[in-house]
Amino acid sequence: MSDASGAGPVHRYRVVPAAYVLLLRAEPDGTDSVLLQLRAGTGFMDGHWACGAAGHVEAGESVLAGAVREAAEELGVAVAPADLLPLTVMHRTQGTGLAIDERVDFFLGCRSWRGEPRLQEDKAADLRWVRLDALGSLPEPVVPHERLVLDALAAGTLTPVTTFGFAQH
Repeated sequence: MSDASGAGPVHRYRVVPAAYVLLLRAEPDGTDSVLLQLRAGTGFMDGHWACGAAGHVEAGESVLAGAVREAAEELGVAVAPADLLPLTVMHRTQGTGLAIDERVDFFLGCRSWRGEPRLQEDKAADLRWVRLDALGSLPEPVVPHERLVLDALAAGTLTPVTTFGFAQH
């Protein structure tokens, strides 16, 4: 199928892939904590708490390579692809019909990395370790689709595939 000008193919289906890295650490009592960032200066959900590192997967890049890159860019840590544990894949929409609003998000847990996580970019105002058993005490607001994943992870109810923004059937 070509576009009206005949210049090239028209892609009927498009989604924007993103990689989310949830750094997880065990607390002395055995409870897990997750590293979150306070978004700032991005133009999307600024002032909301979000996963420690996340971003779009670049053209020609695998989701694992994107996750490794985002962890280095945003947190200054080195993550090995083999240390990334798939948590859930989220298919989400904002319902606009625009390609930019059709997403597939890969949430990956990581318990092993090199370096001390720290703010690397001006896209975050703060970093904080939050116990998964205390997410209700997290400073609000949290990016809504990420909150869904964090709550399910804390409750032990996270499924391999998650949806967000679609009408319930």
